[in-house]
Amino acid sequence: MRGKVEITGINTAELKVMSAEETMRLIKQSQEGSIEARNQVLEGNLKLVLSVVKKFNNRGENLDDLFQVGSLGLIKAIDNFDFNHGVKFSTYAVPMIIGEIRRYLRDNSKIRISRSLKDIAYKAMQYKENYLNINHKEPTIEEISKELKVDTIDVIMALEAIQEPVSIFTPIFNNGSDEIYLIDQIADESNSEEARLNKMIIEEGISKLNQRLKNIIYDRYYNGKTQMEIAEEIGISQAQVSRLEKTALKIIFDKD
Repeated sequence: MRGKVEITGINTAELKVMSAEETMRLIKQSQEGSIEARNQVLEGNLKLVLSVVKKFNNRGENLDDLFQVGSLGLIKAIDNFDFNHGVKFSTYAVPMIIGEIRRYLRDNSKIRISRSLKDIAYKAMQYKENYLNINHKEPTIEEISKELKVDTIDVIMALEAIQEPVSIFTPIFNNGSDEIYLIDQIADESNSEEARLNKMIIEEGISKLNQRLKNIIYDRYYNGKTQMEIAEEIGISQAQVSRLEKTALKIIFDKD
């Protein structure tokens, strides 16, 4: 059968596609505690996972594994979708699915950036720069996709691929002489006294943040989300997320 792909025992050619309206209605029920609604949303949106997994084809990866990992990303999207953001569920879910798969590949030291993704990323960055100069704002993913004549998923993956992962040795504060690194602020629970002190310092710093900055810090360092994922969720550019993150970290670790 044309279009048939066997993944984890599922005939993907027979996967159902749930309408956006039905998806939103069932997500609301799911977040209110309905397991049945959660399963229905999952089953009705597995084609989103499939569309992402196909982009990782020809890499020698086990598609069953990637499909299962991507499904975890879909589940996270269902559980964490915020209706207040005013975005379509698919717009929110795709970066979550991609992020989950990329974290899996990164953890297994298998992540590679293809030439085609690099080309898309380069063209997307050029377009973003030109668009910004003319319109004084950054284009949406959909606008970049339309301009480059490529799938939105490809654009998201390309821009995500060129983002540098946050290192625990990244300097997060510099007072001109001494630098504070992220690893310096990660509490070792086996060292209880120091751990409590570090926790108090961090919690005190976070309490200074407004709600928007708090959400970004929690998503980045507690939920493990990328800047691109956060940008897609709250409807701003990755560059803006980066600036807000740096502002938040400076506030948290400001000794004044």
